[in-house]
Parts: sequence; C-alpha cells; structure tokens
Amino acid sequence: MIGKKTGVGSATRYITGILVAATACCIHFSFNPPFNDTRAIAMAYADEFEKAAIELETIASAFKFNKAGLKELQTAVLSTRLAYKKAECVLAYYYPEYIEEHINGAPVLHIERNDSRAIVKEPEGLQVLDELVTGDADAGKVKIASLAQLLKTHCHTLLAGFKQQPVKENEWIDAMRLQLIRIFSKGITGFDTPGSLNALPEAVSSLTALKTISAVLLKEMNKEKGGNKLIRLLNDAIAFLQQAGSFDDLDRLTFLKQYINPLYAELLLLSSKTVIAADAWNKASRNIFAADFLNPYFYSGLKEQEDNDALRSLGKKLFYDPLLSSNNQISCATCHDPAKAFADGRTKSSSNVQGQTVQRNAPTLLNAAYARRYFYDMRAFTLEQQAEHVIFNQMEFNTAYAAILQKLNSNEQYRGLFKKSFGGSHINRDQFSKALASYVLSLRALNSTFDKYARNEIKTIDAEVQQGFNLFMGKAQCGTCHFAPTFSGLVPPLYTENESEVLGVPEDPDAPVKKADADSGRLGNKIYSEQAWIFERSFKTVTVRNAGLTAPYFHNGSYKTLDEVVDFYDSGGGVGMGLEIKNQTLGADSLHLTDGEKRSLVAFIQSLNDTGEITGY
Repeated sequence: MIGKKTGVGSATRYITGILVAATACCIHFSFNPPFNDTRAIAMAYADEFEKAAIELETIASAFKFNKAGLKELQTAVLSTRLAYKKAECVLAYYYPEYIEEHINGAPVLHIERNDSRAIVKEPEGLQVLDELVTGDADAGKVKIASLAQLLKTHCHTLLAGFKQQPVKENEWIDAMRLQLIRIFSKGITGFDTPGSLNALPEAVSSLTALKTISAVLLKEMNKEKGGNKLIRLLNDAIAFLQQAGSFDDLDRLTFLKQYINPLYAELLLLSSKTVIAADAWNKASRNIFAADFLNPYFYSGLKEQEDNDALRSLGKKLFYDPLLSSNNQISCATCHDPAKAFADGRTKSSSNVQGQTVQRNAPTLLNAAYARRYFYDMRAFTLEQQAEHVIFNQMEFNTAYAAILQKLNSNEQYRGLFKKSFGGSHINRDQFSKALASYVLSLRALNSTFDKYARNEIKTIDAEVQQGFNLFMGKAQCGTCHFAPTFSGLVPPLYTENESEVLGVPEDPDAPVKKADADSGRLGNKIYSEQAWIFERSFKTVTVRNAGLTAPYFHNGSYKTLDEVVDFYDSGGGVGMGLEIKNQTLGADSLHLTDGEKRSLVAFIQSLNDTGEITGY
C-alpha cells in the first residue's frame, strides 16, 4: 500500500540553486513571446521542448567524455523536464501511448508484445534520466548519453506529427482538466520525478502553461470577463506551490481542496458541448473525488442503458445463491461477505473441498468494478470473465455455464425474474452474466468521511487524517502506486490500465527465518503474451479503500493489521528485510517514517472506510 517504484537510480534532490533558477525562468518567460491564438501556444511549447531535448543530448554527450560537469547535466535534465511539462497537457492528450513508451514513462522494466510473445524492454525517457542524473551519474555516463539521444529522436518524431494536429476548443478544455488530474495524482506525489523529487517546480511549470493557454482560450471564446475566477485560481495555485517549501512540506490536501478541485470544476464551465460519459474518465464530473468521476460501465460488458433496478435485484439474488455451485454449498457471498466489506476475513478463502483453501486471500468487491484487470494475478479482463474463472475453478464453484443455466431454467422463480428483465422464456449465458455484473457494479463505496471532506460536504476532518493523506501522497510514496482517487493501481489520468507490483511479501512475516512467498503471481496467470520473468511474484495493486475493514492483507493474507503493513513498506518490502527478490518494484530503502507518521497513515486509510449504503444490500 505504501512505497515508490524503484528504477535505475537513487532518490536524491537536485541542488537548491538549480531548482530556484529553473523555476524562476519558467515563471517569468511563460508569457513571452505574446500569443495570438492557442495553436501558437501549442507550437511554441512544442518547439521549446524540442530545443531543450536537443541541448540535453549535446550536454549528455559532453558529460560522457568528461567535457561537461554533473551540475550542468542536471540543469539540462531539469530544463528539459520543465519544458516538457508546459507541453504535456496537449502532447499527452493526443499521444498518451507514445508519451508513456518514449517520453515520460515509469523507470521500470516493462513488456512489449510481439507476435503474442512478451519481450522485456528497458525503460526510457525523462523519468529514467531524472533517476540517473541524481544517482551515480558517473557510472551511468554511457546510458545517460544514449537515453538523451533517444529522447531527442523520439521528441522530433512526436512533434513532427503534432505540428499537423489541429486542437479544437473542447479538446483544449479536456486536455487541461486531464493535466490537473495528472498534476495531482502523478506530479505532486513524486511519481514523475523518482530521482529528484522536483515535483513542485514541475507543477508550477504545468500550471503556468495552463494559465497562458486559459487566457488566450478565453479570448478566443469571448469569455474573458467570465474567466477572471479561472485565472485567479491558477495564479493562487502557482503561488501556493512556490510558498510550500520542500516536497515533504507541501500541504497536498489544501492544494486539492482550494485549487485543483475548483480549477477542475471551473474549466468544465467553459465547455460548450454536452458531455457524454463514454470513457473511463467522466468528463462531466465536477470534482476528482465525486462519485461519478469514473464511469463504471466502461469497465463492464453491461451498458448503462441496459442496467436497471430489476436487473440489479436479480443479480443480487444470484450473488447470494449457493445454487450456482456444483455442490449447492458455495455462493459468491461465501468469499465476499457484505458484513466484512465484501471480503471474508480469512487468510485464504475456503474452497469447496473440505479442509482446503483456495490459492489466495479474497479482496473486497467494493469498487471492484473500477478495474481493467481482475484477480491478484490479473488473469481476467472483465467482470464477466472474472465470474467465469470462479465458475470453472475446481476449488470454487467447480461447475460450468451449462450446468448453471440448466438449474436456472428449471427454477420457476428465476424464469420469471429473467423474463421480467430480458423477456423471452429461456435463460442464456449472456443474461446470467449481465445480471451478476449489474449487482457487482452496484457495489460502489465512494462516500467515506474523506470523500465527503474532499467534496466540501463536511467542514472538518481529524488532523491526523489530514497528515496521513499528505504522507500518503508525499513522503510515504503510497500514492505513486495507489493512485488517487481510487487509491488502487488504476493509472491516471485516463484510468484505463491496471498496474501490478513486485513487493517481496514473505510467506510468514513472523517466522524466525523469513522466506519469500512461493506464489508466482502474474507470471503464472497463463496469459502467453505476459510470460516474462519481470512478472514473477508480481501482483495487482488493489485499492486501499475499505482496507480498514478487510484484514488480513496481501495476496497470501500474511499480514494481520494495517500497522504491520505500514511497517513492511517502511522497511523496503522483501528486499529491505533481506530476502532475494527478483525485480522488486518497491523501493528497498527505508522511508524513515516516525511512529506518529505511521499512525497518521493508518488513520487516513481508516477514513476511506465506507459501507454505509452497501451493508445489507
């Protein structure tokens, strides 16, 4: 739940003088030269980024041959990143996959699918460079020069296409709102700056660019007078970050409530078209912590227009009915008990074989709909497919669709309920899947104490919770894997991809001699295109929402309390406790959390508990 991905360098900060100079440069020159239209802004920021990338390549090459110093190299990386941040909102809007792959992706090994085979790829781009130049840069001279050259090449390719790309009015608004999400969920958490933690100056660079774009866009839309609040909020947000002090000192909760959310709502008011929630991100949402921020139907085969109360009620009946299992003894609720926040409180769930358990711990189904991959090993791609795995698993329902449908079609009550929802006299597999999905989709719990505070529905929240949130999103680095607002591995700002992590969870943390849990995780999910060594012991990053109600923790249920979980992360995971873990993606260094900080983290996680509208449903 806590911890930062580790890449190829160590986490150190840039020299303070470099930060101040670069930030000042970013602020004072954002409005120079004057822009007549938004396209001119886009082209100017693109050109600035390309020039910075070219200069970086020159300096990195000189550094390789001892003709440039480390400080000069660090300044060049910083300047390139600040230039990129000005253009990021529009470049990432049109080319998100290219940006992730070549420009600013996470500094971790990943796979590329080639003829259904997985090929392990080294990371590249600005995040990798950020780590390298703040770590042992001398040892990485050749790699730094090579990556800088690649960045220059990819930047040129990207911008050659972008300069032919028209940017429409509403696309600007969407791009800017997505950038606000990106700043909050990946920028100020340190995700984007894994080596330098130079998150605040980069956020200032982004917001300054948004201010420039907004001023010209308002003029183009003839809404200059009505845009005063937007410009004022942007100015105030920039000033707030400039006065924040260090990365650890930033009050992220105040930044969210007073600036990010108001800006997010204010930009929506500029939209001139009716917004339809067809994607995962709901463009019509007015708050990043709004219950409708994400569209749950994006993640399911069930469409919103097909869903209704009758179908949901039918799905609920199926969920609690042991008739679905081969021995008529196990229902979905056996492992996902509403009284236990739709988990089961066991280390590993009971199976249909007496005295045996299933392979792993049961995660909560609350908010489970918000995912593109299911199970700890990510072997299922939809809610419907997730149910299918349970149905066929010999340790769970141990049956098949044909047997279930025969039982349902032989049951007069079920025939009537299905006819009410779908018409016709025969129950089929698609109808069964949609009914069950309807109920699981309804298990949304986004009304916790913290959610209400973030939405300004309550005026106060405990100071310990506030500190815990700021730690979660900052020093403790939890938010770099458990992304807001789902606090899971669903990656912002588009929320269409799930991450998995290698944490090095031990088999028994209380054992005198500890050893890594033998579960192969994602490597054993039987998806051929993901059979790569980097996924050994890699498990889906699940939500921390309702974690206060769903002990024990991790895929093997080996940790009994949240306090123990926090200690595990603070110690650097499996590698930090001395285990040999291949490709651990969690940083192995201690987070150096105090006892008080640990208590605050737990308090924040507890503030995300919410079953009020679900319990007993």
